[in-house]
Amino acid sequence: MTAIRKFPDLLPGFSWRDIEVNGVRIRTATGGNGPPLLMLHGHPQMHLTWHKVAPALAKRFTIVAPDLRGYGDSAKPEGGTDHANYSKRAMAADQVGVMHQLGFGRFMVVGHDRGGRVAHRMALDAPQSVEKLVLIDIAPTATMYARTNMEFARRYFWWFFLIQPDPLPEKLISADPDFFLESHIAGQIKIPGSVDPRVMAEYRRCYADPAMRHAACEDYRAAAGIDLVHDEADADRRIEAPLLALWGARGTVGALYDVVETWREKAVDVRGYAIDCGHSPQEEAPAELLYRLDAFL
Repeated sequence: MTAIRKFPDLLPGFSWRDIEVNGVRIRTATGGNGPPLLMLHGHPQMHLTWHKVAPALAKRFTIVAPDLRGYGDSAKPEGGTDHANYSKRAMAADQVGVMHQLGFGRFMVVGHDRGGRVAHRMALDAPQSVEKLVLIDIAPTATMYARTNMEFARRYFWWFFLIQPDPLPEKLISADPDFFLESHIAGQIKIPGSVDPRVMAEYRRCYADPAMRHAACEDYRAAAGIDLVHDEADADRRIEAPLLALWGARGTVGALYDVVETWREKAVDVRGYAIDCGHSPQEEAPAELLYRLDAFL
């Protein structure tokens, strides 16, 4: 059992606990009062990515900020057949279970990057649970793979590197995990100095664990395989919850896709806005992100 690390300087008023769900231990930070809001981070981050916005949101909402399975201080199971243990279906079921154990049968969801892909699947698999949905700096996974071109492959090379068979990417990253992590983040952040050094230290600590690096690869392998199977089976379904799409005006997603239109192919009620930043508005442009979240939620 991993010791429960607490970060009161970054998330004042929050508490931390481990929640067992679906045979997996999920490290979870909670804080605030009001309607429940689940916040799901991306790769290669963990829940502290929300530290610039979660305390403000906690004045109006009960914030639940977990580490996804495989990330941060949550459990890191083996990928299993077809990497199914890291399918977005399995990862979404974890988070629905966490919310139910906390007493929340229906809630709002904000997801960034991989967390947005988990939230997308959650909105399809558990529509009765998702009241509103915010997806940050993503287009649908199936759309991005289907429309792959040289520019996308150049900008998002890790989508094709991390899916290579075990242990190729794991061994190459292990040569210098800090370099890979910091280069990855630096390539996506367009406002220098946006990542708090204390948070970067936690990203490095977590990424130093070979089990997390392997889990991240399994997450991407699932996205390029079983997740696409699930998406194809649901090709005619639409997200029912109101959806807000946000993206970085200086980033890749907004440059390569009409973000709102790609989500209108997948959901019945979509609005969206660009934010003047790169991939991570929660760290680069927290005030503008809060403005958009407050108006929608």
